[in-house]
Amino acid sequence: MDMGRSRFKFQENHYPYFITSSVINGIPLFSDPELADIILQSLQFIQEQKGAILYGYVIMENHIHAVLESDDISRVIQSFKSYTAKKIIQSLEERERLLLLKRLRFNKKKHKIQSEYQVWQEGVHPKQIDSTKKMISCLEYIHYNPVKVGYIDDPVHWRYSSARKYQNLPGLIGITIFDG
Repeated sequence: MDMGRSRFKFQENHYPYFITSSVINGIPLFSDPELADIILQSLQFIQEQKGAILYGYVIMENHIHAVLESDDISRVIQSFKSYTAKKIIQSLEERERLLLLKRLRFNKKKHKIQSEYQVWQEGVHPKQIDSTKKMISCLEYIHYNPVKVGYIDDPVHWRYSSARKYQNLPGLIGITIFDG
């Protein structure tokens, strides 16, 4: 069975979506703070310049989860993934992180002929959030992701997450607090 390219169409833009984007082959790029910062800056950019509403996020070592809403969410996510991939490759090249570059080249899917490397797996596994219960569940899942894998005991201790904002503590970037 060919799992191939995901062409999921977002059904309705007036709902938020829970989104997961994973690094190709689980490569732990975001254990590098400079690469995690590229994700943070890009999340901030899509809010300020693309009109996206970010309700929550977590950056793990090899994937990100977010709850986003936008008038054109598919385009916003495509732009986000394309831009962050370019910036990540540029950062790795500038810092001569050759092993990671080699892994991104080796794991690149054959049909990706327009680039030498592939950062993101295709698709974002979107789940429409159409109720307060689903929204709370998704935000809790996001914030407890680092707890679940054993990195921390309390979600507010994970620096690359919106959990702190939901406890009225300073966070790394702004978000829109969901208040039900």
